[in-house]
Formats: sequence, C-alpha cells, structure tokens
Amino acid sequence: MLGILGILVSLLLLIFLAYRGWNVIIIAPLCALVGLLLGDFEAPILATYTQVFMPALGNYLIKFFPLFLLGAIFGKLMDDSGCARTIAHKIVEWTGKERAIIAIILACGVLTYGGVSLFVVAFAVFPVAIQMFREGNLPKRLIPATIALGSFTFTMSALPGSPAIQNAIPMPFFHTDAFAAPGLGIIAGVMMFACGSLWLMMRARRARMAGEGFGAEAPGTPAAPTATPAGELPSFAVAIIPVVLVLAINFIFSKYFIQDIDTSYLATPKYGKTTAAAVGGTWAIIVAMLCACIVLLGLTWRRFQSVRQSLNDGALGSMLPILNVGSEVAYGAVIASLAAFAIIKAWLMSLTDNPVVGLAIIVNVLAGITGSASGGMSIALQAVGQQYLELAQAAGLSPQILHRVAALASGGLDALPHNGAVITLLAICGLNHKQSYFDIFMVAVAFPLLSMIVVIILNGMFGTF
Repeated sequence: MLGILGILVSLLLLIFLAYRGWNVIIIAPLCALVGLLLGDFEAPILATYTQVFMPALGNYLIKFFPLFLLGAIFGKLMDDSGCARTIAHKIVEWTGKERAIIAIILACGVLTYGGVSLFVVAFAVFPVAIQMFREGNLPKRLIPATIALGSFTFTMSALPGSPAIQNAIPMPFFHTDAFAAPGLGIIAGVMMFACGSLWLMMRARRARMAGEGFGAEAPGTPAAPTATPAGELPSFAVAIIPVVLVLAINFIFSKYFIQDIDTSYLATPKYGKTTAAAVGGTWAIIVAMLCACIVLLGLTWRRFQSVRQSLNDGALGSMLPILNVGSEVAYGAVIASLAAFAIIKAWLMSLTDNPVVGLAIIVNVLAGITGSASGGMSIALQAVGQQYLELAQAAGLSPQILHRVAALASGGLDALPHNGAVITLLAICGLNHKQSYFDIFMVAVAFPLLSMIVVIILNGMFGTF
C-alpha cells in the first residue's frame, strides 16, 4: 500500500509542477526519485537513474527523433515561407468570414494533417483567427478551443495517414502503418470535427444572443501579430503541394514500396533482428517528410531570408519537444519498474477481458496523468503493449484496431489543464484557463472520448475496417 501511495504522490507532484510551468526535463527525474524513495526503499537510486531512466529516454529518442526533427523543420519551413498562412487565408476565402469558426478549424486541420507542428500552426493561424473573430464580433475566448479542435484532435489521432507522432508511436508495437483501421479512423475524425464545430457555433450563437461580442482587450494581453497580406504570400498551389506530398508519399511507401523491396537483412543482429512490418511505418513518414521539405525549399527558395537559419531553427525547435516527451517516458519506465506498479497494472487489466477496451483505459489514464498524449501512450505501450497484442491475436482481433484505439485514447484525457500544449495555446492567445478551458475540454477531451467509444462499439459490431 505504501508503494501505491508513493506512486500517487509522485504523479500528483508531476501534475502540479507541470501545471505550474516547471519544465518536465527537470521534474521528471525528480518525481521519479520521489516515487522510488516512497515506493521501494531498497532500490539503488543511481543505478535506477543510469540503467532505467536514461535507457528509456534513449530508446525513445532512437525510435522517434527523426520524426520530431523532420516535423519541426517542415513546420518551420512552412511558416517562414508563408505557405502556412497562404493555406489559412485561402480556406478563409473559401468559407467566408461569416464562417470564421469553421474556417479556422479547417485551416488548422489541413496544416496539421499535412505534417505541420501544432505549435507552428497555432502561431501561424492565430493572427488570422483574431482578425476574423474581431470582424465577426465573436468572443475571443473561443479562439483557443477553435485552434485546439483543428490541431489537437481529429488530425492528431483519428485520420489515417497522419504524420503526427501520436499516430506513429503504435506502429513498432503492433507492426502497423499510419493508415491502420482507416474506416474507423475516418468515422472518429468526422465525429470529432462535427461535434466540436457544432459545439463552438452553438457557444458563439448563445454569446451573441446574450450580447457578448469580441470583448475588450485585457490589460497585459499580448498584441495580436499582424496578419501578412495575402498578396505577399506564395500561391495556394505552391503552398499545398508539400502538404499533399506528405500524405501521398507516406501512403505509397507504406502500402507498396516497402512490400516490394528485400528487407531480409533486418533479421540480422546488425540491424536489431527486426522486421519491415515493425519499422516500415516509421520509414514511410521519414521519406515523406524529407521529400516534402526538399520540394518546399525548391518551390519557395527565394522567400526565405536565410534558408540556413530556418533549417537551424527548425532543428533546434525539435529538441525540447522530444526531450520533454522522452523524459516523461523515462519517468514512466522508473514507475513501471516498481513492484507497486505491477499491482496497479494488474488491477487496470482486470477491469475488462476485452483487449481493445483495456488498452483504451490504460492509455487514457496514463495520458491524463502525464498531460501528454505521446508520453502517456508510450508509457502504456511499453508496459502492456505486447500483452494486449497477444490477447488480441488470441481473440482473432486485428492489430490495426489496437493501433487506432491507442492513438484515439492518447488524445482523450491528455488535454487536461496541465497539458503543455493547452498551456502554450492559451499563452499564444493571451487568455487563461478560466476564460477558455471549458470549451477546450469539450472539443479536445469530451468529444474525442465519445469518438473513441463509438469506434470500439463499431469494431465490436462490424470488425476492423
């Protein structure tokens, strides 16, 4: 019982410090130490740090560093070239300024589905969003939820082929690719988009009826960045080509190219005794992102003040996110090494005999605890991924449904108030939790959870499709 209490104290401390703005790279090993001291008095502290914490951090970097690196570089190039803003402006033009909420959701969705980091999207779209909300006299407190719906939800965990890290993490565990369970993923994505959009439009309508408009700028609110005039940006055709390339090359490489090449060498010790099924999905995203970056540079070379600076900034911008998530994964590895965690894991797994439901519960719980979709899912899959894969195979279930449900579950409780992306988004918009979090909760927690439940029910009724 003391060991379980130690884990809970450690987790609560992690949540509290993260919410208060402490960097997880600092607090993860410290909170792991608290859990270790309270949960296992005899455990060697230094050995646990060097032989458990650091190897777990290193293994995460080995698996996913190229995805973070190329994603950050691609996002920076899309931002600095003006392509991200071009896409946002064009979607606003198509939908009309009177449909500001839908326009911003779609703009964020197109960019994140095309591989642009959600943080880059938030910075790129916010100037357009605040201008449209001001002109439409819509409450500015709805801007964070609108951006969150387009960036944190259906393109992150539901839509097949998404290059988001949350869609990539399950691949080596279940030997799937980014297009796992495409039909169920599309249904979940449409549900998130439809429910979230209707909710935000309803909230805007009620605010208008109550006489609430855009609202006065609060003292100390950051000035909205000036939106670049559309005439100074690349054409839409140029801007959308790299986005389409990410999805197209990812699909072709995943479904066709890898199957046609000889990868028997992967079974040798030199290459880790793995299989093409385990690494092919990661390869596909790497190739897709790399090709998109090259084409983007070729199309917009003269629009950069310094290509070298953009590449350097993008590369440096990948370091903090992957170290943050890797530190959370390493923290989870230490907690998972404790005897008390085995009791908690056994209890969670005993809640249901259905491996799909069980996986959804564990991933949601850990994503909520860590405040990180990718961190929580990584911890969960390292702890129980192989067990649930074996249970699913014994039950005749496709590994693809495990992939899709794990991704969907990671995007549920992760967006609680201490989530780093939520805190950053509110800072970008110059708002606080009291003003905007309720709507973020509805579009980024409640509706994704509902979509996940629907997918699990549909899979039980009709199988994986």
